[in-house]
Amino acid sequence: MRVILPLLLSLAMSGPARPDPVPLDYDPPPLSAWSYVSDQVMGGVSEGGAAVDGDHLRLSGEVSTANRGGFIQTRVRLARRFPAGAAGLVIRVRGNGERYFVHLRTTGTVLPWQYYQAGFEAGTDWQVLRLPFTAFRPSGALLRAAPRPGTVTSVGFVAFGRDHRADLEAVWLGLYAEPDR
Repeated sequence: MRVILPLLLSLAMSGPARPDPVPLDYDPPPLSAWSYVSDQVMGGVSEGGAAVDGDHLRLSGEVSTANRGGFIQTRVRLARRFPAGAAGLVIRVRGNGERYFVHLRTTGTVLPWQYYQAGFEAGTDWQVLRLPFTAFRPSGALLRAAPRPGTVTSVGFVAFGRDHRADLEAVWLGLYAEPDR
């Protein structure tokens, strides 16, 4: 009974099976279009770099919160906006067990320190993750609660917010939509 009860509770709490998300026809920009930026643009002291490593990006370095810093990032500006039906991003990542983030900038994030952020853990094995736009949190009170897909202007992989060694391998695979019910 000790084994059966937790199993029944987990099944009851999970609810009915949901249909799988639908991939959208949207090709992310090529890896060569991504650029690197760190908190040094604002006087921080974090150091690192980003490079194309085969079929993915590698973001690595030392993140330091000294001198009001605390990030390294690789990002890409979008040549075209996301389709209105997009529900989120699909990424493939692996890393050194640390917590990393995807940052989105939109037409509404006009100040350099404004963004939307969703976090994820990057273990040592490759994993494919779906990050719904509803999971992205604004960096401040002046922004909407969640980004609207059609307003996104850039996507970034970020090591952020605490002193640590960053080593993230990542690729943005595309977008997905929720299936019709």
